[in-house]
Amino acid sequence: MGSTWGNKFKVSIFGESHGHGIGAVIDGLPSGIDIDLERVQHELNRRAARGNPLATPRKEGDQIEVLSGIFNGKTTGAPLAGLIRNENTRSGDYAKTKDLMRPGHADYAANARYGGFQDYRGGGHFSGRLTAPLVFAGAIAKEILTAIRPELGIGSRIVSIGDVKDEPIRDWRVYKTLIKGFENPAFPLYHANLEDAMKQAIIAAVADEDSIGGLVEGFITGLEPGVGNPFFESIESRLSALLFSIPAVKGVTFGAGFEVVSLRGSQANDALRMNDGQIETATNYNGGINGGISNGMPIVFQVAFKPTPSIGKEQQTINLSERKDATLTIQGRHDPCIVVRAFPVVEATIAICMADFLL
Repeated sequence: MGSTWGNKFKVSIFGESHGHGIGAVIDGLPSGIDIDLERVQHELNRRAARGNPLATPRKEGDQIEVLSGIFNGKTTGAPLAGLIRNENTRSGDYAKTKDLMRPGHADYAANARYGGFQDYRGGGHFSGRLTAPLVFAGAIAKEILTAIRPELGIGSRIVSIGDVKDEPIRDWRVYKTLIKGFENPAFPLYHANLEDAMKQAIIAAVADEDSIGGLVEGFITGLEPGVGNPFFESIESRLSALLFSIPAVKGVTFGAGFEVVSLRGSQANDALRMNDGQIETATNYNGGINGGISNGMPIVFQVAFKPTPSIGKEQQTINLSERKDATLTIQGRHDPCIVVRAFPVVEATIAICMADFLL
């Protein structure tokens, strides 16, 4: 499996959804960096979305156990290993339907790749549960970045859920204020008045035994021009690789994204200008990146999350062992909308990518 990423900040994630535990090993850390484990745990709590009625009924403590790499509150320079024990598993939900390939899941593709030896319970290593160690690694990356680049800001917001959409932000200066927080950090919106409509869209999908997807926007402020490399080590290619590793991500765009095709070059080029001795662009349709390298403007991108594939509706599938058509009604505990828990995961990937570039 390809569960390791990074050149300088190297991350390996391990575990399965219904196994004994999940976790991450991080290598390449400098020694002597203060790590606030309360802040690290806070990031995991954000992803867990405890008390959110719109999230999965499966409640895990997600308490991180640091096994190595930190001594007396500081990094030692050795690999930093973190373990999260699975506590609230109900594997019986999957044993009865292990031969029924769940539509939209990795069941059939994983069976073909690993010959049926993969852990099928709850998606095993392919589960969204594995975003918890990803968030742990991102939280460590945030601690490192706080020490070496305190001016760097990392944030995210919900752009849309189903057909309910927040508006695009065209003035790049807005991101400098957004980085300080939102009216409801658990449901970050540029226009907070859309929160109820988005929640009602999720509730309507649940009532119909269905699910719903949406868009998350990530952004970086305070990154100087000149970070990144052309072609295979560009900011877009490296960050996209991490973003597409998040289960359910089906699209990543930077800046104006696909909307840029409706612009003319005179608009999309982001005219350069001087402002109090500093170089800036008038617009930010390129999302703060040119030639794969940061240009000093906020880096802005959007991530498309598909609807959760586990739904209560009866679906057409196959019985793999019998090689016959079948129907399936999925049992278990699932998020009706991944978006409400995904934005901390998006921030984690930003931090991991930036740590890899900046260490």
